[in-house]
Amino acid sequence: MRDGTRSTNHAATRYHGAAVVAASWLAVFALFGIRASFAMLKDPISLDLGWTQSQVTFGYSLMMVCYAVTAFFSGTLLDRHGSRPVYLIAAVLGGAGLFTASGVSTYALYLVSFGLFAGICTGMLWVTSTVSVRTWYVGERYAGMWGVAFMGAPLAQFVLAFLMARILVENDPTTWRTGMALLASIVLAALVGAFALARRSPEHYGLSPAGELRAGSPETASKQRAAQAAIPAGEPVLPLDQGWTVKQAFSIYPIWGVMAAFLANMMGEFLIWTQVVSYWSVDLGWPHSRALGVYGVIGLVGVGAMPVMGRAADRVVRACGNEALGRKRMLLAGAALGAVACALLLLSAHGMTFAVAACVLFACYWAIVPGGVVGYTGAIYGRVGLGRIWGLATLIVMGIGPFTGSFLGGYFKDLSGTYTLSLVFALTTFAIAFTLALTLPVRQPARES
Repeated sequence: MRDGTRSTNHAATRYHGAAVVAASWLAVFALFGIRASFAMLKDPISLDLGWTQSQVTFGYSLMMVCYAVTAFFSGTLLDRHGSRPVYLIAAVLGGAGLFTASGVSTYALYLVSFGLFAGICTGMLWVTSTVSVRTWYVGERYAGMWGVAFMGAPLAQFVLAFLMARILVENDPTTWRTGMALLASIVLAALVGAFALARRSPEHYGLSPAGELRAGSPETASKQRAAQAAIPAGEPVLPLDQGWTVKQAFSIYPIWGVMAAFLANMMGEFLIWTQVVSYWSVDLGWPHSRALGVYGVIGLVGVGAMPVMGRAADRVVRACGNEALGRKRMLLAGAALGAVACALLLLSAHGMTFAVAACVLFACYWAIVPGGVVGYTGAIYGRVGLGRIWGLATLIVMGIGPFTGSFLGGYFKDLSGTYTLSLVFALTTFAIAFTLALTLPVRQPARES
């Protein structure tokens, strides 16, 4: 009877867990669909409405600010009520905001509809998708399942690029309105689907998360002993306790360490996302179509890299017998890949092969770091309260990193006349991220009452 109950619970966990991963896939698809589409829509918007590029781009900057601020509040809502109400609010605000933006004629309405409403929508999606997957999958299963969910990001870039290329007409800038309305429909449909598939925590259904590393296994116990031997002596140990408050979590080093490493990665990442095409086309004189084609390698490789690198990360965790140690090692690998990719970009002048190789490495970096920081945080603080903890971390990191990295990329270009200094700066930030990841503790620290 006991084996039958265990089998039934396992089947139920797989069923509900698959629904959570599918909901997160749809949420990530909507989030990155909005981000990817802006790069294609901003020039037609500027031409049609007579706004400067800085005016149009300010709407995106406002969206990212709202994204960062909303992340914390969505994490709190997630912890209290689950992901379903978060996805519903995001669907309403995202759909309404983008539909309204497709018909704007005034700048103020553009800022409200695209900057504010779409910004709140996107801010509700990242924390909710990552944390909900982490709630159902831990230990040796989290990264692989998050990799499946994160496949929605590169696929969104491909699908939206394909659709926009057939909607936007070069000599008719007004066609951006059709493209924005289509984006609104896609986002609304995806998030309604996410709402329908969303689940609460496993405990709500009388279940346990999948992937826990069990000390009862002789093989796992041996690996855990080996992992403990690699941990510096004297670090305090906390039993697998959960329920950290935000104040308790932020009173000790692990969250600050992983935030600092993530921030350094984000500065380098967003500098590359915003400047690399210009580096190839302006500094190296490549045709714009070739630069865009090479840049698309990141998305193409990313479709396969997300689940593959996720499974690789889970194998590292299994080999370590200590999830925090395994996630830390993957964060080190991710930052190293980012630094090497920047070095290869600097060699692009000697052949397109270097640029393609850099894009492949960036896709692997992308598959490791964004989900890996959540995995490490969850390994240290547990699942209860993770939405609030990571929501505040996201507010801080995403409120600083993307803007700073993008701005400095342009600033160094203005300062030096080329994008070379910008790429060197990005390489430096990845090296700093690697150094910071080295400092991350791998035992759960003592929690103050």
